Amino acid sequence: MNNTSVTPPAQERYGALDGLRAYAAIGIVMMHVLSNIGVKPSENYLTGTLIPWFTDFTLMFMMVSGFSLCCGYYGRMKAGSITPNAFYKKRYMRILPFFACLCLLDLVMSPSVNQVCNLFANLTLCFNFIPNAHIPMIGVGWFLGLVFVFYLLFPYFVFMLDSKRRGLLSLVIALALAGLCTVHSFNADIPVTKIGRTNIIYTMPLFMTGGMIYLYRDKLKLDGIRQYIFLAFCIVLTILFFAYPDVRNGGFGALVAEMLLFGSWLIYALGSEDLILNNRVVRFISGISMEVYLCHMVVFRVVERVHMEQSIADADVLYVLTCTVVIAGAVAFSWCFKRVEHITKTALSAGGRGENE
Repeated sequence: MNNTSVTPPAQERYGALDGLRAYAAIGIVMMHVLSNIGVKPSENYLTGTLIPWFTDFTLMFMMVSGFSLCCGYYGRMKAGSITPNAFYKKRYMRILPFFACLCLLDLVMSPSVNQVCNLFANLTLCFNFIPNAHIPMIGVGWFLGLVFVFYLLFPYFVFMLDSKRRGLLSLVIALALAGLCTVHSFNADIPVTKIGRTNIIYTMPLFMTGGMIYLYRDKLKLDGIRQYIFLAFCIVLTILFFAYPDVRNGGFGALVAEMLLFGSWLIYALGSEDLILNNRVVRFISGISMEVYLCHMVVFRVVERVHMEQSIADADVLYVLTCTVVIAGAVAFSWCFKRVEHITKTALSAGGRGENE
C-alpha cells in the first residue's frame, strides 16, 4: 500500500469550521457569564434552557479537534514523515505560552501555596492524568487538560483509524466503553455519576467521530442541492433535539444525541460556503477561539470588579452589556497576546539568522 495516498492535499481546508469554532467560543462565554453574574437576567427560554446548554459546545470543540488534527497530521503520522519531537513540540508551543500567562495572572490575583502547586501542575499540561483532580486555577482549563490527553494519545488514535473498517470498530468499542462507564463503576470509591466530560473515556467517542468524518470526508462533503437537503435535515434534527428535553438530561443517551447533532453540523460545514459560517469576523475569532475560551473568565473577574450593576438597573441590559464587554475584552487580550508572541518569535528568528550569517 502506498503511504502517500493517505496524505491530504496541501490546500485542504474547510473554512466553515471557523464558524463552528467562533460561535461555540462566544456561546461558552455567554453561558459562563450567565452562570456567574450576580444579578440574573429575566427567566425565559433563552436564559433558562438555551444559553445554559451552550456549555456543551465544549463537546463540539472535541469533535472538531479530532477532525482538524487529522487534517494536519493523520497522513503525516501514517507516512512517518513527522517525528514525535516535532509533533509534541508544536502542541506545547501552540498552547503553553498563553496558558502560562493566564496561570501567572491568576497566581498574582490570588496568591497562595495551593495556587503555586496548581501552577506547577497546569504548566506541565499533563494535569488531567492526576486522579480526581480539581484545580480551580483557570477553572475552564479542564478542557485544555483533556484535549492535551487526546494530543498525547494521537499516535494511538491514528492506529485506531488506520482504515475505515478499523475506525468503525474502534468507534463502536469507544461508545460501548463510555456507555459502560455510565452504568457500572470500575472504582468503588467513585460513583458512576462522576464519570463525565472531564474523562477521556467518556469523551473519546466525540474525538473518534471527528476522526471518522475525516476518513469519509470526500463522500460527506456535499454540494449543490444535496447540501441544501442536508441543511434541512440538520435544522429538523436540531429542532427535535431541543423539542425533547429528556434527550439532554445527561448520561450516555445525551452523549449519543449530541454526538449525532454535532456530527451533522460538522458534516454540513465540510461543504458549506454560506456567509454565516464563512466570513472575516468568524475567521478572525476562530483563529483565537482557544485563547478566548481560556481567558474569558479572567476578563469576567476584572469586569465584575467594575460593578456595572450599580449604574444599570435593568438586569437584561446588564447581562447583554456584560457579555459584550467580556467577549470584546477576551478577544482584545487574546489578539494582543498573539500579536506580541508573533513579533517576539519573528525577532528571535531574525536574530538567529543574523548570528548564523
